[in-house]
Amino acid sequence: MKEINAEFEKLIDEVKKYNPKSNTEGIRKAWNFASTAHAGQKRLSGEEYISHPLEVARIIVHWKLDTTTIIAALLHDTAEDTDTTIDQIEKEFGVEAALLVKGVTKVTNVRLRGSRNEIFVEGLRKMILVMATDLRVVFIKLADRIHNMKTVSALPKRKRKQNARESIGVYAPLAERLGVREAKAILEKLSFPILYPKSYRKIRLESQKYFIGAEKSLNSIIGKTIEGLIKHGVENSTVYGRNKNLYSLWRKLQRPEIGNNYEKIYDIIAIRILVEDIVSCYKSLGVVHGLFKPAPHFGVSDFIAQPKPNGYQSIHTRVFGTSGVIEIQIRTKEMHDQAEYGLAAHWAYSEAKSKKGVTDKFIKSGQVFTKDAKLDWVRQLVEWQKEIVDSKEFIDRVKFDALSHRIFAYSPKGDVYDLPTGATPVDYAFAVHSDLGYFIKGAKINGKIVSLNHKIQNGDIVEILKSKVKRPINKDWLQFAVTSIAKKEIAKELRKV
Repeated sequence: MKEINAEFEKLIDEVKKYNPKSNTEGIRKAWNFASTAHAGQKRLSGEEYISHPLEVARIIVHWKLDTTTIIAALLHDTAEDTDTTIDQIEKEFGVEAALLVKGVTKVTNVRLRGSRNEIFVEGLRKMILVMATDLRVVFIKLADRIHNMKTVSALPKRKRKQNARESIGVYAPLAERLGVREAKAILEKLSFPILYPKSYRKIRLESQKYFIGAEKSLNSIIGKTIEGLIKHGVENSTVYGRNKNLYSLWRKLQRPEIGNNYEKIYDIIAIRILVEDIVSCYKSLGVVHGLFKPAPHFGVSDFIAQPKPNGYQSIHTRVFGTSGVIEIQIRTKEMHDQAEYGLAAHWAYSEAKSKKGVTDKFIKSGQVFTKDAKLDWVRQLVEWQKEIVDSKEFIDRVKFDALSHRIFAYSPKGDVYDLPTGATPVDYAFAVHSDLGYFIKGAKINGKIVSLNHKIQNGDIVEILKSKVKRPINKDWLQFAVTSIAKKEIAKELRKV
């Protein structure tokens, strides 16, 4: 226990670094409370049980979340696995911490024992309701899942596979939608070899020579880039490389346009440039293009001027290195925190403003983040769980519309729309406004006329050619529309005929 206590003291030190105003006395009180509650309990690995809440809290601290979330992370299993009650937690630590622990306890039974299993559906419905009230519950669940996956070897093979399936099927996509890319990557990395051991071994061997080849080019580009930034007065910059994780690489290789061809993957290794401010981002882009020839057929993706709907901001460019095309991402350090930790990053900035806790525009009257436009999908999930009784339809909507891989389409005016992969101009029209779907007479993508069943690609500019009067809905649209809102509106209109 002495070693575990020493690890807890390190956690306190980390909290003080990013939030000197934090309530460390409250965190220490929660640690002592949890240690007493879990006394004598062991994990399947043989470790003291309290090591698990500590590791969950450590992840929460790494994401720089607020004091109350750290307290709730330390207490998150007490109501479920000990004699402790929610009322006791409220009495000792306040209403807010008690509600977080209660929320985590409610969603503990989200299990993926078949996508239509009633227990899973009910658990997922509970998670959605909790998400809409306070997303910090989901951050604790993500941290809990990450540590459980890191120690999954203590479980029987069947349980390992079940946990890996849930992690890749629900938790990793949820982390991606919340913008916590780091959590998504960790869960995929841990789950991939358990779920697809043959594919994992194959791609690990195949990819080695491509990583080695890219790294040679990488080191040369990093060195020249650092010199160029210093020469042109871009101060306090950080330049480094990152490898694409094997699961993402495997998924990308399976795309029809890639066809398992490594030569068509240009971000197997990417370079990141972190700078102090937005002006330095654009200045760095000029430096990079002055040093290396940009790959003209890719162009520059400017997600600073046009952020993705989940808040992601960065400039992406591809240049010719010594071993082919390589991707370079340029962003501020604050944008990087947003990219890695997503909505969790807001808590660190907000709590640091006030001793009273989180006070900025993202948190209002217990409705955490849900007033922000970035989380329209959370509100949509709440509406679905209220209106959809059928379990199959509910699961299909959640897994496809909310947790599927996404693309971003632009209006001619530059507005950005978040759509599932496979979306068509019909889906886009209903996403813009339900009325627009009734006035479609045609569509243009990137200035060219396309059919209404054309699949929109990431970054496309979509224009709906609108008739002056309402037009009858074509029943064939149901064959290719993919979003729930489009299907619902089309079916509703066809029932009137």
